[in-house]
Amino acid sequence: MTQSRLILASQSLARQQMLEQAGVLFESIPAHMDEKVLKKQHQNKTPQELARILAAAKAEKISLDHPSAFVIGSDQILVCEGQIFTKAQDTDIARENLKKLRGKTHDLISAVTIFHQARAIWSHVDTAHMTMKNFSDNFLEFYLDRAGSILTSCVGCYALEQGGVRLFQQIDGDFFTILGMPLLPLLQALEDHQVIS
Repeated sequence: MTQSRLILASQSLARQQMLEQAGVLFESIPAHMDEKVLKKQHQNKTPQELARILAAAKAEKISLDHPSAFVIGSDQILVCEGQIFTKAQDTDIARENLKKLRGKTHDLISAVTIFHQARAIWSHVDTAHMTMKNFSDNFLEFYLDRAGSILTSCVGCYALEQGGVRLFQQIDGDFFTILGMPLLPLLQALEDHQVIS
């Protein structure tokens, strides 16, 4: 059986690795978008709705150029005490963000959408609850020195699979959701739509 053309509208290495490790054949075409504009347009939406809107916008952009393909769009929102966090631009901002998250529980909301023929055919949103340790400033500096590009490539300034797990006291939620894309529901949807067998 020949697989339908599948595109991941993302340059996220974590999302690419999830699909690769699941044995899914796909190509990656990043949907370069100004997320700040979309977030401002939809600032009255809930974080879950916003994550779904951002995921759909990415998938739709690529689907318009490749209508016969099935296009996966995904996005992640981090919320702590009502504040939505964005990726840190540098180490100083990462330090401040981690200080704000320290000792608290935040929500990581991951949305995924499939587009085909420039319309949404499926979407899913999942939330993980992440409780950080009340770590010391010394540990924070130790972490910042070791984290490297993770600080600016992940919305929470951490990657669990690359040492970020040491920041946490408790994690409640699906591991793939934490990595940035609810993989199991996505795989089931791809099977249901006969994109993969």
